[in-house]
Amino acid sequence: MSELIGKKISFIGGGNMAQALISGLLGRGVKPADITVADPSEAIRGSLIDRQIQTVDPTANTDTDNAHIAVTTADVVVLAVKPQVMSKVVADFAPVLDKQLVISVAAGLSTQSLSQMLGGYQNIVRAMPNTPAMIQKGATGLYANTSISDSDKQLAAKLMSAAGLISWVTNEDQLHAVTAVSGSAPAYFFYMLEAMIDAGVRMGLDEKQAAALTMQTALGAAQMAIASDETPAELRRKVTSPNGTTQAAIESLQQHDFHQIIAQAMQACYERSEQISQELAQ
Repeated sequence: MSELIGKKISFIGGGNMAQALISGLLGRGVKPADITVADPSEAIRGSLIDRQIQTVDPTANTDTDNAHIAVTTADVVVLAVKPQVMSKVVADFAPVLDKQLVISVAAGLSTQSLSQMLGGYQNIVRAMPNTPAMIQKGATGLYANTSISDSDKQLAAKLMSAAGLISWVTNEDQLHAVTAVSGSAPAYFFYMLEAMIDAGVRMGLDEKQAAALTMQTALGAAQMAIASDETPAELRRKVTSPNGTTQAAIESLQQHDFHQIIAQAMQACYERSEQISQELAQ
């Protein structure tokens, strides 16, 4: 994290994703005094002040523009507001951008759209994180255009890795695939957990038992897959004894075309990500 030590980092928006990143940064040695958050919510600012984070109200009627202050003093500016309001929010400080690295975690907004909103500013990295970033177990796809320096790419990587794993893509359109594979994917797993818990209850377990067994099994399987040199397919084969209980379950999934169901869901996610990006560009 040496690239981040001493860097001034400003968050435009202090919601869940910003707070997830802030928690990760603090855990990796970044000082609270080096972080500023601009957010109009008094409750959000209050919770951050309790953690000794510097905050500003970008809507406050003061002699100086608070949004300008948050940006001009920063080395890195993280855009963490909803894409639908991004244009209005960044208009307040776009003219004072100089050499800051801008990182956007807003889904769907292309670097081209962001650049237009920022008056042609080019020093932008797009990030597609997911909700486990809130416990520093996230997975984030990153894209940078050719104008980004190697040092700024390293800076962006270090900042986003505070929330978990990162992976660079070479083509911005690949972020639609990142959305399908990781960005929206926690909901797929939550849905499967939900189904397994419901089935366990129908089989006679109480809900608390079914939930505990299901979630611990999911955690253990994920950790095994991460730690193993073998593929998930090979791990599955090793626990599937011929004519055993696991084989019966797997065959049922195969008969109902489980692979195709997952592929179709991910394709629907991919296509909706494309649509949203096109809508926001209009």
